Amino acid sequence: MRNGDARPTKLSVEGATKYYQTKTGLVHALEDYTMQVKEGELVCVLGPSGCGKSTLLWSMAGLHGLTKGQVLLDGGGISKPHPEIAMIFQEANLLPWRNLIRNIELPFEIKKLSPAKHRDRIDALLGKVGLTGFENKYPRELSGGMQQRASIVRSLAVDPSVLLMDEPFGALDAQTRAMMQENLLRLWAEFKTTVLFVTHDVDEAIFLADRVLIMSASPGRIIEDVPVPLPRPRSPDVSTDQAFIALKRHFLQVIRAESLKAFEDQDR
Repeated sequence: MRNGDARPTKLSVEGATKYYQTKTGLVHALEDYTMQVKEGELVCVLGPSGCGKSTLLWSMAGLHGLTKGQVLLDGGGISKPHPEIAMIFQEANLLPWRNLIRNIELPFEIKKLSPAKHRDRIDALLGKVGLTGFENKYPRELSGGMQQRASIVRSLAVDPSVLLMDEPFGALDAQTRAMMQENLLRLWAEFKTTVLFVTHDVDEAIFLADRVLIMSASPGRIIEDVPVPLPRPRSPDVSTDQAFIALKRHFLQVIRAESLKAFEDQDR
């Protein structure tokens, strides 16, 4: 965490350990995982495949419990879904029988709120992500990138204080992915939502993040907490910056070493 950052801690994980049962046996996903995210930070989590990144995010969203440890929002424990925490998954998860606007209204219905009272915010968000005019289209009529933009609008429309993102751009083509990354940074700069973004893409993490947390091979724990010293706002050209290249080289080395450990453990 950056020295001298006086912002309060918004989201924290303390000593998170997670075991879960599968058909093939017990999985040890997380071990004594501890982290903090400051209010308004955009933090990315990197790690080798199978290190428990998604397990961590689901626990932070209150979607499943921890074996040991706790998740805290503004100092209060999280043990179930919280109205201040929104999550965007790897797939957009739009309901196929609802058009775009009715998909966006779904969280309001769940919370028994009137979407009409939030129409100005919804319309503004649709405009910012280029979806104005598509309100009556169904998911099958939208591209993958448009569906994920809709899921971002759906999450931000209810004005959460924390946004959890689980590899949301992983299935998109390179051009759409780059556009989505820039779009996310513009929205984050405007709304100052605290964002925890899980990704397997090193370039994406460096481009987006204030800090990058690197996880060990399973069971996942933090092995590095690295600030990204690149000025904002950022453009794709930042990838040619020497600081960007140095961070990328270092992160790839660390993740490769952890991936090799995971293979060695499987062979024993």
